[in-house]
Amino acid sequence: MNNERTQKFLLIFTLLGLGSFPAAAGKPDEAQKQTPPPGGPPKPFIVPANETYSLPNGMRVTLIPYGNIPKVTVSLAMAAGNINEPKDKSSIADITGELMKEGTASLSAQALAESAARMGSTLGIAVGLDQSTMDIDVLEEFGPDAVKLIADVVQHPRLPESEFPRLKTDALRKLALQKSQPQTIAVARFRKILYGDHPYGELLPPEENIQKLTIADAKNFYSSNFGAARTHLYVAGKFDGPAVKKAIEASFSGWAKGPARVENIPTVKPKHVLDVTDRPGAPQSTIILGLPVAGPTSADWIPLSVTNTLLGGSFGSRITSNIREQKGYTYSPFGQVSRRYHDAYWAEQADVTTQYTGPSLKEIFGEIERLQKEPPPVAELQGIQNYMSGLFIIQNSTRQALIGQLQYVDLQGLGVDYLKTFVQNVNAVTPADVQRMTTQYLKPEQMTVVVLGDKSKISEQLAPFTPASGGTK
Repeated sequence: MNNERTQKFLLIFTLLGLGSFPAAAGKPDEAQKQTPPPGGPPKPFIVPANETYSLPNGMRVTLIPYGNIPKVTVSLAMAAGNINEPKDKSSIADITGELMKEGTASLSAQALAESAARMGSTLGIAVGLDQSTMDIDVLEEFGPDAVKLIADVVQHPRLPESEFPRLKTDALRKLALQKSQPQTIAVARFRKILYGDHPYGELLPPEENIQKLTIADAKNFYSSNFGAARTHLYVAGKFDGPAVKKAIEASFSGWAKGPARVENIPTVKPKHVLDVTDRPGAPQSTIILGLPVAGPTSADWIPLSVTNTLLGGSFGSRITSNIREQKGYTYSPFGQVSRRYHDAYWAEQADVTTQYTGPSLKEIFGEIERLQKEPPPVAELQGIQNYMSGLFIIQNSTRQALIGQLQYVDLQGLGVDYLKTFVQNVNAVTPADVQRMTTQYLKPEQMTVVVLGDKSKISEQLAPFTPASGGTK
């Protein structure tokens, strides 16, 4: 490894708090003598200067001059997604999003693709639970044209009936593939138990619901959910500000305000359940366990995130060290605080060797209980905080990532200081805070446990974890 690359690796490892790195491969004496300089205090994330304003029709606009690369990202966020689907119209939001790629009133699908390609890009449309996005990343000089193209797609989609059967078939194939993946099945079972009939609980919709969908359903979903009042346009990168503003005014000012945002925040309570799905002959068991926790707007959100990263949400976490590194039960355990609009749950998920299904659960619960009984050492917590601080800054160093963060903040209503103070707030979490978060929220006796595996080999192992047994020991 040459010296320049070595220095880059040292910088990254120091920034992320991952420890020292050998000074030079093949030179053990020199490696022992040289260690990287100690990391300095975590640096705050600097949000670039930006301008946010509203058009008369209620559409919001945020302009962020950023970086030196002559490219600009234009991203439109719409407060509409699977949360807005009628109960028996599962997947209509996803199909409508795909259908919007098939041209506009004035552009065929091919002409639309060629227009994006002329600007050095492709148009991306992504449908989420609470929000859908439309993105294009183009050369600097095409910023105004990119605005006009997105405006055309979102306001005048062709929604051709001829493409609907194909897209519906694609949705059914995707569903069939998801139903063959134990990890997806486990999460779907977990969500269903937690959220019931709420849209958040339908990760794998009934096949017959998709089969019954029509082009009229897609058109109705579009007309019921798309409009200026639900829209926020973001432009980040190098661009001609006056020209882009002019394009936004010309392209969007005539758009109807449309429907107001509909909020559908679930009321979720912990459910102490052991849910087992039989997979005869499976060499592994897929497990997921967790429960509802405070959402993104809570003062506990960042302390909870730090607690999760220390407990199970990073490669250096306690659960990963225990059941992966020390015991070899699994290759890929992972914990997360999964978020939606003003809603969240904590969960730990892993694929474990069948014979260690019960022992894996025992160790996971054991790590939770250990953290409840005593706070983590200061040095361990600081390593996690350094990791989160460095990762946050690195992850947000692109135009697209910056827009993603701003979209998240705006969706949740977190305020302009959230990103500016994130690193500071992460590093303000104390060992006592971590212990309190674990005790207050991560209660094993209230957790939902979902397991997919060979029942003939795991039933006895799971007996101690059934609610009727009175505990999770």
